[in-house]
Amino acid sequence: MPTMTAHTPGTINWPELGTTDQDGAKKFYTALFGWKHNDNDIGEQGTYTIFTRDGVDVAALFTLQPDMLKQGVPPNWATYITVESADAAAEKAKALGGTIMMGPFDVMDHGRMAVIRDPQGAVFAVWQAKKHIGVGVLGEPNSLGWTQLNAKDTAKAKAFYTALIGWKAQDDPMGPEFGGGHYTTFMKSDGPAGGMMAMPPMPGSEHIPSHWLPYFAVSDVDAMSAKAGSLGGKTHVPPTDIPDVGRFSVLADPQGAAFALIKFLPRG
Repeated sequence: MPTMTAHTPGTINWPELGTTDQDGAKKFYTALFGWKHNDNDIGEQGTYTIFTRDGVDVAALFTLQPDMLKQGVPPNWATYITVESADAAAEKAKALGGTIMMGPFDVMDHGRMAVIRDPQGAVFAVWQAKKHIGVGVLGEPNSLGWTQLNAKDTAKAKAFYTALIGWKAQDDPMGPEFGGGHYTTFMKSDGPAGGMMAMPPMPGSEHIPSHWLPYFAVSDVDAMSAKAGSLGGKTHVPPTDIPDVGRFSVLADPQGAAFALIKFLPRG
């Protein structure tokens, strides 16, 4: 598949891991996905690691800073969304009830961004590309395959993101094995952008804010889930079929950051 050179507005373009053990996380993900990595000195903030697949950027990694840890930020995968203007998106997010946590600011000559918390607590970033569009591949094995918002209130989240990003929302019924209800697919101009469902009930979930979760595409969910376990990962949701969609599992890396694996059924 040729390397992407641009992303349509509304594309989820960059999964970025903030962690408490950068070397440990680097070893885990390179062993799990076969990624290579490039380390970049970012001064007082340490090292910014870019993961690559076949020489193409697929994800990034950095160490959570002391101020983040003081705020109680746990190891987590952040979601970046392509926008035409980071400044305009930040202003609109505020008007819609969101909170600007950082920015807007320039990231050298790579792009301009802002970090936003939606009204229900889900944190994400908007990215206005300059020299760096984000990932160069999507949907191939061992690259970002899907991103999902687990929301406290799906109706309010739908209103916020469709107004902010310009996504359309497509609702489809979910089977009883997933608690019924509806699954929302967010649509951009050239196809699906990501998804949303009500936050799954689990012990302590009342204390967990809405959050975005990356799904990495793999060739074999069962084998990769077992491999993650052998590397020190933990299983939140074991390999499970989604009728007419594919198979997935939800895991945590050794530092506790949640992520998922997915293999979609062939289309057509």
